[in-house]
Amino acid sequence: MPALQAQLKLMTLQQYEALPEDTRTEVFDGIPYCMASPSDTHQTISTELTTILNYYIRSKKGSCRVYHAPFDVKLSDSPLTIVQPDLMIICDRSKLDGKRCNGAPDFIIEIVSPGNASDDYIRKAYYYKYYGVREYWIVDPRRKIITVNYFEKDIVNVQYSFDSIVKVSIYEDLFIDFSEIAGLLIN
Repeated sequence: MPALQAQLKLMTLQQYEALPEDTRTEVFDGIPYCMASPSDTHQTISTELTTILNYYIRSKKGSCRVYHAPFDVKLSDSPLTIVQPDLMIICDRSKLDGKRCNGAPDFIIEIVSPGNASDDYIRKAYYYKYYGVREYWIVDPRRKIITVNYFEKDIVNVQYSFDSIVKVSIYEDLFIDFSEIAGLLIN
C-alpha cells in the first residue's frame, strides 16, 4: 500500500490578492515565498538603474515603460506564478491591467540580496526564460558582477564587472556604465 502524502494546497490569485498590501510575496507554481526588505545598497542600485532606463526611454520618446518593485508580474494563472522583479521594462502595454503586468516583461533586472542569490540565479532565470522575457540581468553587489542573459538570442550567463559598460540589448544604443553606479555604493 502506498504511503499517504499530504496534499499541498496551492495559492490562488484570490488568496494572493487578499494578502495585506505591505506583504512582499512571490508565488512560484502556487507556492508562496516571502521576500525580505531591500538593503541600502540594493535601493541605491535600483534607483540609479531606474533613473537611467527611464531617462533613456523618455529621451527617445519610446512607448515602453519602466517599473520597479513592488509591482506584480503574473507569469501564469495555473499554477499561479507571480513575481516582483526589482526593475523591468514593459513594451506591450496590453499586458497591463491597472494592477499588474500579465505576461513577461521585455527586460528584467534583479539585484541579488545576500539571502536569496539562488532565487535570482536559478529559479527566476528558469521562469523568466520559460515565460518569454527577452533579456534578464542579475546585478550582484557582493560579487560586483552583472550577469546578462539574452534569452531571445539564446546567449546566457555573460558576466561583466562593476567597472564595465554594459549594453542593453533590447535597444540599439543604450549602454549602462556600472562604474558610475559602483562609485555611489557604501562599502
